[in-house]
Amino acid sequence: MLSRNLLERDNRIEHRQDQPATSEFARDLARALATRPRTISPKYFYDAKGSQLFDRICELPEYYPTRTELAILRANAREIAAQMGPRAEIVEFGAGSCAKVGLLLDAMDAPARYLPIDISGEHLAAAAASLRAEYPGLDVQPVAADYTQRLLLPATLPGAGQRVGFFPGSTIGNFTPEEALHFLQVAGQVLRGGALLLGADLVKDPAVLHAAYNDAQGVTAAFNLNLLVRANRELGSGFQLDQFAHCAFYNAPQQRIEMHLVSRCRQQVAFAGQWHEFEEGETIHTENSCKFTVEGLRALAAKAGFRPGPVWTDSQKLFSVHWLYAPA
Repeated sequence: MLSRNLLERDNRIEHRQDQPATSEFARDLARALATRPRTISPKYFYDAKGSQLFDRICELPEYYPTRTELAILRANAREIAAQMGPRAEIVEFGAGSCAKVGLLLDAMDAPARYLPIDISGEHLAAAAASLRAEYPGLDVQPVAADYTQRLLLPATLPGAGQRVGFFPGSTIGNFTPEEALHFLQVAGQVLRGGALLLGADLVKDPAVLHAAYNDAQGVTAAFNLNLLVRANRELGSGFQLDQFAHCAFYNAPQQRIEMHLVSRCRQQVAFAGQWHEFEEGETIHTENSCKFTVEGLRALAAKAGFRPGPVWTDSQKLFSVHWLYAPA
């Protein structure tokens, strides 16, 4: 039997459910709740609060990808800058807090412009303002957009060098193989004749991966559950947060971390005038984080039309950074 608190209606929430839910988030959530297995894009993690929580994740002792990638970029910045050449433009996909690009900017020969792209416009604007203050001579032009879709960017500045994409953090691993291929094809069109600098997490000991996505402080759990907080706030859904739990595990055959929100009990969730039943243990699949081999990532890039170039890794082979020449 469903618990009484889940059957009682909240008048405020019910009133909001009478309003049409027409946003992309609302449509995708409705689709997720109506299908089995339930799954939704991880892009909805990144409202302002979710972006802040992710920045905290990147500082956790268990979460090796950020510090490892930063170390790779720091150690190889001059070599990467030489690949970029003078007056290059950087296009960063999913820029977030713009924390990593400074290592490149410091090593570059007179960068012409920086175009950070992120779905969270508020978080991006704050990060762009901070970067302008740090690099007063740099043209910073933030673009609030979904970089997985067709992108319309400003024309290359007169006298600028090549346009170089920057996609750090192994965000490529959040896509399905088909989505990853599609993103690379879109990026290739935007960067035509330039290159893409891509970070990719590598296959490793599952215990290291488990710790990275189940941190002792519970920040990753809060990040995952924030998707439901956002749905309640923006869409008037009726998720009871204490009735869902964070779950992340390594799916070895698929070479990916899977992140889920697990129903702690049999319950019903109200959304857009309907009730959606969850069995105990049923999940909403919120994210994949695929891990790669160097050879596998290079093969994927080549399939998308890129020509693989140099690869930089750390001494433990935890993470990799790839230079991929974009099709002309």
